[in-house]
Amino acid sequence: MSKEMDKTKSPKGFVFSTVEAAIKKPGRRDLALIFSEVESSIAGTFTTNAVKAAPVRLCMAKIRTCRGQAIIVNSGNANACTGKKGMTDARDMVSLTAKQLGISASLVYPCSTGVIGTPMPMERLTPAVIQLSRHAGNDTLEDVARSIMTTDTFPKIAHKRVKVGNAIGTISGICKGAGMIAPNMATMLCFILTDIAVEKKALSSALKSSVSKSFNRITIDGDMSTNDTALIMSNGVIGNKPLTKNSAGFHAFQKALDDLTYELSGLIVRDGEGATKLVEVVVRNAKSEDDAEKAAFAVANSSLVKTAVYGNDANWGRIMAAAGYSKAKFDPEKTDIFFNKVQVVKKGVTNNKDKEATEEIKKEKLRITVDLHAGKASAKVLTCDFTEDYVRINAEYRT
Repeated sequence: MSKEMDKTKSPKGFVFSTVEAAIKKPGRRDLALIFSEVESSIAGTFTTNAVKAAPVRLCMAKIRTCRGQAIIVNSGNANACTGKKGMTDARDMVSLTAKQLGISASLVYPCSTGVIGTPMPMERLTPAVIQLSRHAGNDTLEDVARSIMTTDTFPKIAHKRVKVGNAIGTISGICKGAGMIAPNMATMLCFILTDIAVEKKALSSALKSSVSKSFNRITIDGDMSTNDTALIMSNGVIGNKPLTKNSAGFHAFQKALDDLTYELSGLIVRDGEGATKLVEVVVRNAKSEDDAEKAAFAVANSSLVKTAVYGNDANWGRIMAAAGYSKAKFDPEKTDIFFNKVQVVKKGVTNNKDKEATEEIKKEKLRITVDLHAGKASAKVLTCDFTEDYVRINAEYRT
């Protein structure tokens, strides 16, 4: 896709820039800027890890104003567990960016991803920030998506169109994440931009609702990051009356945002470190949504289930065992299990379809459905298989 085509797909009123700062190593663009030409409403969700990186803590303090205009983000260094200097460095990145853009520092949000515990190389970052600001508008949202990759193997980007009154608005999102993926949130950075005007409280509500059904329901390895951040900026340049939760167009906006975040979640899991298969675990007819979620996560996080999927072993016993220790309330003797559409368990015992199930499990996409027959609630969680490459990638991460 050409840069001009990519620019037409992104929301109006946003410009982008990427540069090389050689933060971890030279040879790639690893510092990026997202800039709205007008002040925007902004909302965010952040890691629940007790250990939070300096930029996360700074963003969490800023987000209370619901006002923003720029995001500066680097890959290669998480700026986590870096003490007082880490916070000073994050603030310096913000103040320098604001100065170069001619806006208030309160409107700039810093984000970082990469190695934990290493000081930021400010001697290389400072001149790069100046260069970044001067080149605003030269790059695309996809360029930003590439610049924030760490162990990712491809850039993750999605676009949705939404009709609001007589206007057509756009919601675009990018994210990074391939390892240390577990809620809440999955280890990731995600930036969502829209040219639709959305009232501040409604924007925050919409993001939290979407994250709860997407990024909070994916898992690759059960590890939670120190830097997880999802930000959404709404600049309203299409000129619609700001959407509230009671607006006629809010439902369509929420649906589009839900679809976008779920699509991005799927891209993260598909790119899981060493992964060869995308797995959707669906638990249905649970007594409560909480029970459905517990059972789905137990199955999705099970190393035994994930290695069986990698080995093309339709070992449904591991699925039953994981659901059993999840603390969800159900009767095993009423439970059904499916691999895609092939039923392998009926009322708690084998359905003698292991051969057919093995053929299903060989596919790149697999849906494991567990029907508890205990109520009407359901939940789904995205995960992937567990391979030797996952161990190799993480063993070599700092080298």
